[in-house]
Formats: sequence, C-alpha cells, structure tokens
Amino acid sequence: MAGGYKDTPIGRIPEEWGVAKLIDVADYINGYAFSPKDWKKKGLPIIRIQNLNDPDSEFNYFDEEIDDIYIIKKGDLLFSWSASIGVYIWNRDKAVLNQHIFKVIPKKEIDKFFLYYSLFLAIEQLKKRVHGSTMKHFKRSELKTTYIPLPPLPEQRKIAEILSTVDKAIQKVDEAIAKTERLKKGLMQELLTKGIGHEKFKDTEIGRIPVEWEVVKLGDLINIMSGQYFSYKEFSDGGVKCLKIDNVGFGEILWDTITFLPEIYLKKYPELVLQAGDVVMALNRPIINGNLKIGLLKKSDVPSLLYQRVGKVIFKENKLNKHFFFFFSMSHYFMNQINKLLVGTDQPYIRTPILLKMKIPLPPLKEQQKIAEILSTVDKSLELERKRKEKLERIKKGLMNDLLTGRIRVRQGGFK
Repeated sequence: MAGGYKDTPIGRIPEEWGVAKLIDVADYINGYAFSPKDWKKKGLPIIRIQNLNDPDSEFNYFDEEIDDIYIIKKGDLLFSWSASIGVYIWNRDKAVLNQHIFKVIPKKEIDKFFLYYSLFLAIEQLKKRVHGSTMKHFKRSELKTTYIPLPPLPEQRKIAEILSTVDKAIQKVDEAIAKTERLKKGLMQELLTKGIGHEKFKDTEIGRIPVEWEVVKLGDLINIMSGQYFSYKEFSDGGVKCLKIDNVGFGEILWDTITFLPEIYLKKYPELVLQAGDVVMALNRPIINGNLKIGLLKKSDVPSLLYQRVGKVIFKENKLNKHFFFFFSMSHYFMNQINKLLVGTDQPYIRTPILLKMKIPLPPLKEQQKIAEILSTVDKSLELERKRKEKLERIKKGLMNDLLTGRIRVRQGGFK
C-alpha cells in the first residue's frame, strides 16, 4: 500500500484514494408525500423525521398499495434532508418512507456502511449551504457539489467494520441506560407512593398513602426564591456563570450555552449565588413533553448566579430532605399538580404562591433519606453509563476523522 498523499477539494487524502460526488456514489429516492388524510391506525408504519430522531415517537400508518421504491426494510440507509439533516440505518421492520427523507441505494463498488459513515462528513459540508430560516434543508442539486473520499472497496469495508464495532459498543451502553432508566421509573413509582416496607395504608385527600405518612402543604416545607433579570449590557465574555432557564434540564443542569456575568456580581448579589446541592426549577414552561425542568446543582455547576424565570428551592427547618424532594418533584403526582396550576397558554408559567399551596405526601425524615439514597444509587449508575457513552462517542469521532481521511490506514490484520 502506497504511503503518499495528495491535496483535494476535501483536504489531503492517500494518493490511491479517489474523490467522489455524493450524486455519483448512490441513488437517492425521496419519500412519498403523505398527507394527514393518508394516515391510518394500522398498516405499514410511515417513517417521518421524528421517528428517526426519537425511537419512542409514535407512528402513523398507511394501509393502501404503494410503489416498492417507497418501501423500507431493515438495514436500509436513510438520509433526511429537511428540518433535521441526518443519516440513519433503519433497524426496524418493513415500513414506508415519508417525503424529506432519501432512501440511499449505494452503487457498485460502494460499501453501504462506509457510505453511511462518510455521509456524516458530507453533512458538515451541507450544513454550510442549507436553505430556509425555519425549515432548514438542502437542495438535491447540492449532491452534485458535495464530495466524499473514496478508498478501494476492501479498505471501505475495513473502515466500516472498525467503526461498526464502536457503534455496537455504544448500542450496548444505550441498552444498559434504557434498562436502568426503566428500573428508576419503577422504583420511583413504588417508593414515592408506597414507601419502604409499609403494610398499612390510609385514604387521604391526595390518595392512598402509608399510615405513617402525613399530608402537608408544600409551603410549610419550602419557599421558592426567583432569580433576577440582568440586562444584555451586563453580560461579559467571562466571569461567573449565569444560570438561565435554558440551563435547567429534566433532572439535570445543562451548560450547552453559557452566559457570564462579571465576577464582582458574586459580592454584589450574594442572595443570588448558587451552591452545590441547591435545587432549582423552571418557573416558565416548567413541564415540556411530560418532563419537569428541575436540577440539583453539582460542584461543577457553581459558582453561578440565579437568573429570572428560575426558582431556587429554600428548605425550611429539617422536615424535607432535599434529595427526596428532587426525586418526588419528578413523580407523576407532582407533575400532574403542576400542570393544573399553570397559567397562560403560549408561555405557561406557575405562580409560586399557588405552587406553595400544593399538598404532598410526607414520609418521616429517615424514610425520606432512605428513599433518596436508593434513587441516588440508581442515578450514579446512570451517570457512569452516560460517561461511558460519551467516551465511546469521542473515540468514534476521532476514528472517523482519522479513518475517513486516510490519516490512519487500515489493511487486513490491523492499522498502519
């Protein structure tokens, strides 16, 4: 195998590799333009973009005759070109394809799985040339001006085999995460309604609970302190993190986007300074798709300052364990109550005085602590699995960059 490299429109690649236009390596068949009147409750599932991005998304169905070109089978390569640009291997049973998604049929001398991974590189080129402000998309003509590197077929297969091995490892971690999440959901339902080891129960105004538990008004246990508005001109390039509503995820704090305030604000606004262990929740649109936006701050999340539309939970005396409340706030009961209290339709929000009138079941403090410890142990397992996944995804990204550009060569028997 030769060792030289050459310059091409997509960068330096091995001399013996080619460069190909996307349009030349496969046939791209756009899905059928189904309309809502075509949707049925049985038949073949219709693959829409949401079904590719969310495995739990519900399907619409189609039960009439349709041309075979729109039929998708397990293992087919799909390429969405509108709204959400992405590439997928279909891993379910027979279905039909909706518009805005290509069925990609590789041509001779093109390995399907090599093309699958190469399309991720192509997407980076296409994203720079998308059209539309609300519905991002690329035009079919872009397939004529978007390129991928093209090694000989045996090397394509070897590259795909290596990357597929990493993907299988990621899939196993995903399965472990899903299993642990199901375990946590079941434990929460059991522990937050029946507690630990109770045999006697009583009927109350909020439902059936263990005899030893109380029904308490939330305001007797906590207060909610809202954050403060800061004007755009107050933000800085560095300093202390400002925790906004976008940073509050579903049971976690997210820093995908970070806004900073001057570090002097830590002294200027001491009441807004957040500490590790603080519980915060969104006060505007607190529930999205059935999940509550609430987070428990870790050491890595602080120091940070509380912004408007986010509430910090202040615990009174020693009646309510903060970790118990954190888990309880994600229970069906708590979220159903929040939904009933929301005000407004476009940006529904919750008034804290109304929230504090909510009645909740309250186990004895020692039982709260035990319940929180059990659920925290499950959360730690989830965190470890997610870190494993992140590590594997970093490995995959590095391998894709090296293998698909030829910086690392593969041959029968190993790397070069």
